Amino acid sequence: MSGGLLEFRELLSRWLGWTFDDKDVAQLDTVLGERAAITGLSREDYLARLDGGRWDSEIVELAERLSITETYFFRHGEQFRALREAVLPARIAAREAHKVLRFLSVACSSGEEAYSLAIVGREARPAPEWVVSVTGVDANPAMLRKAGGARYSSWSLRETPPEVRGRWFHCDDRGFQVNDEIRALVRFARHNVADDDGDLWAAGQYDVIFCRNLLMYLTRPVATELIRRMTGALAPGGYLFLGHTDSLGSRPEGLEAQHDHQTFYYRRPTVAVAPPPLPRSAPPPEPHRPAPPMTEEDAYDGAIGLLRADRFADALELVTSRQPGKPRPRDTLLHGVLLVQTGRLGDAATVARGLVEVDGLNADAHQLLALCLEGGHAVDDAIAQYRLAAFLDPAFALARLRLGQLARRRGEDRPAAADLERALGLLPLERAERITLFGGGFGRMALTSLCRSELDACGAHR
Repeated sequence: MSGGLLEFRELLSRWLGWTFDDKDVAQLDTVLGERAAITGLSREDYLARLDGGRWDSEIVELAERLSITETYFFRHGEQFRALREAVLPARIAAREAHKVLRFLSVACSSGEEAYSLAIVGREARPAPEWVVSVTGVDANPAMLRKAGGARYSSWSLRETPPEVRGRWFHCDDRGFQVNDEIRALVRFARHNVADDDGDLWAAGQYDVIFCRNLLMYLTRPVATELIRRMTGALAPGGYLFLGHTDSLGSRPEGLEAQHDHQTFYYRRPTVAVAPPPLPRSAPPPEPHRPAPPMTEEDAYDGAIGLLRADRFADALELVTSRQPGKPRPRDTLLHGVLLVQTGRLGDAATVARGLVEVDGLNADAHQLLALCLEGGHAVDDAIAQYRLAAFLDPAFALARLRLGQLARRRGEDRPAAADLERALGLLPLERAERITLFGGGFGRMALTSLCRSELDACGAHR
């Protein structure tokens, strides 16, 4: 490993606690070159500056550039079923005297997990006087800004039951906004898990901690210390949920393994301790900041840029108002994708079927139609369309990825692993434009991490 990459990897481990393997060399080389150039330093001088002491502003930039941000509401639904049906009834009984439920979401990314916890906690609360408090922490300020805005695409709500959407979200032409009652229960803060924080990790304060699919990215010393802190921060009888790739074994120190609802999680044994402090009130949500003025770009390229920035309504307005008289198939495809992102699944399905009627060999059109069908809960029909997309274009990584995910959710681990293996091999070669259209807002690195996580979950370790 040349060009300072070994030293760069070691410095990232020191300051962020993250670990990288040889598969990440190309990504690290790109980031090192970019950051050195942006700071006006040679690679050698940049590494020396990073090694010389806490360079906090640069650590923040590296966290934004390298962190994995893949998430969505109610991800791994079996864990949320266990939370609703087993964990919260036990914690409500234990908290009867204090009427407080406290949750922590570690590595909360763009906030979907934290708001999911708030929704479940709010629905489980026995009476209005109960306090539900959720804290979400992450090292990536860009993701925390998105979390504070509480606005999401329909793709982020793909596992959210319709009745939950209707009760706790407001849908408009810019996507889905978490309603104010749920937002008021959640606060977000920047935290680097390689650092300590006495307030965040105060003893015995949380009823439930979610820390999913993070430990595998941490160095062993940082992961070990984080587990110790989380265990101590749980109230006696509190629960810890990890990702499917993060197992502590059957007898972790200070915790008891639990297995129900087809998932594993952990419980801190009950001991006599002082009652936890009441939660601080959540800060008011940040005001919505208007989007910057739209540039005078070509309609298609401009809309793609707006799509990458999650400005779905602006992109849709640009596509519909500035299309030529006879739109090209790619313009129509983009129009359909934007209709999906703004929640107009019926209109998007009409667009997709029109594309298929014109050209039945258009793999992207079948992928778009599959997304519409899946969003409308016609999962079997969606699978058929994803299979058509993968058949028509054997290099279509995202079609294979979605087939693998759906198979795994049905408990069909062997076919799921086959599709996910194919997707993992194809993702490095997938077209960037296709990732923008069908990646749900996630980049190539995040999708690759998701694919590996899904493979691990169905028993195909890599």
